[in-house]
Amino acid sequence: MDKDRFELGLNQRKATLGAEYVENTLQSADDFSRPFQEMMTEWCWGFGWGDDVIDLKTRSLMNLTMIAALGKMQEWELHLKGALKNGASVEEIRAAIHAIAIYCGVPQGVECFRIAREVLKAEGKL
Repeated sequence: MDKDRFELGLNQRKATLGAEYVENTLQSADDFSRPFQEMMTEWCWGFGWGDDVIDLKTRSLMNLTMIAALGKMQEWELHLKGALKNGASVEEIRAAIHAIAIYCGVPQGVECFRIAREVLKAEGKL
């Protein structure tokens, strides 16, 4: 493991998803899942999110579209909250969902709007 890349990833993961969520996820990892959590933190968050070539807001909006295309809605909700932390506006999220509906199908767009409405209300954005 590259300790520097892991620490960079850990800091970025906490900044986007929330320190409490990340700490709980890592603490609940067992011998079976811990290696995956460590490598995901190092690789996805340290390598993938660890440069400044693409700003965090754009990276978050990209993630929302890709995760929606995969239909992984629990992850989509988590990353929607992260997109808000990374500066995405309600209007930008709506535009991303429009693209999701066009390229992934209207039912997927409907599901994204349903989840987004709940999250945005809970965050005081609607």
